[in-house]
Amino acid sequence: MFFTVDPSNGVAIYLQIVRQIKYAIAEQTLRSGQLLPSVRQLSQQLTVNPNTVARAFQELQSDGVIETLRGRGVVVCKGAVERCRKERKTVIADRISSVLSEALHGGLSADEIRKIVDVKLNKLDGNVATINTPVPE
Repeated sequence: MFFTVDPSNGVAIYLQIVRQIKYAIAEQTLRSGQLLPSVRQLSQQLTVNPNTVARAFQELQSDGVIETLRGRGVVVCKGAVERCRKERKTVIADRISSVLSEALHGGLSADEIRKIVDVKLNKLDGNVATINTPVPE
């Protein structure tokens, strides 16, 4: 499993971690009962402060997505997949809405926006990197 963070994208690093873990659960790369990397392991992988990862884990735990099992570590909760899929859809819809509003305020017509979206979707052709895409060597 491969997570990344971008300190310059304007989203807090702990929220980037939260979002990536939720998306991994939504696409079932992480499954119910599966162990997550420890705070130390994930902080080393991402080269971030362990407190940042701990904060992400606290957020995920308060959202009912993960739980700590004494002596085992942090695992994905039962029922987390549906919760994460719903949240993923909401996050994506909100981001699309924001971009559409910006485009309309910028003077583009609905037809121009549709053409841009169609071109971009055709260019991607369903091929995007996901959380379980292998890291190039």
